[in-house]
Parts: sequence; C-alpha cells; structure tokens
Amino acid sequence: MLRLLAIGVLAISVLLLFLIVFRKKMGFGWLSLFGTHLILAAVGIYLVNFSGFVTDVHIPLNPATIGAVTVLGLPGVLMLFGLKIILF
Repeated sequence: MLRLLAIGVLAISVLLLFLIVFRKKMGFGWLSLFGTHLILAAVGIYLVNFSGFVTDVHIPLNPATIGAVTVLGLPGVLMLFGLKIILF
C-alpha cells in the first residue's frame, strides 16, 4: 500500500515537472545549465580530494555529494569538507 502511494506521488511529481518546464517555454536550455553545474560540482569535489590540502579528507563522488554541491555550489563543497572533518 505504501509503495503504491509512493509511486503515485512520484508519477504526479514527474507530470507536474514536465508541465512546468514546457508550459513556461523553458525548453531544454535549463538542461545545459544543470549539466554545467553538475560537471563543476564533480570538479570541485575532485580538487578537494586530490589537492593535498588535508590528507585525511576524502569526499566520495556519489549522487548525494554531487547533488548537494550542484544545488549549493562552492559552499556545498565547503560544507561537505567541514562535515567530513567534524564527523569522521
């Protein structure tokens, strides 16, 4: 029952997202901007991992970390860096 509800919410969310994207005539220009942010996020995490600034810090390249940095930008890299130092 709960799984069916989650699938329904996901389907409605996807439909509403497509409605917003194509109704406002945004087209696919936002996709190139998102791709650029995604690449810059991966490069930022890569630079932290291999810069040698702090040798014990390694931020994994996974969807969660790249997503956080894509949304937050450079402060997202600093946030992950700080969390890694404080928590681990």
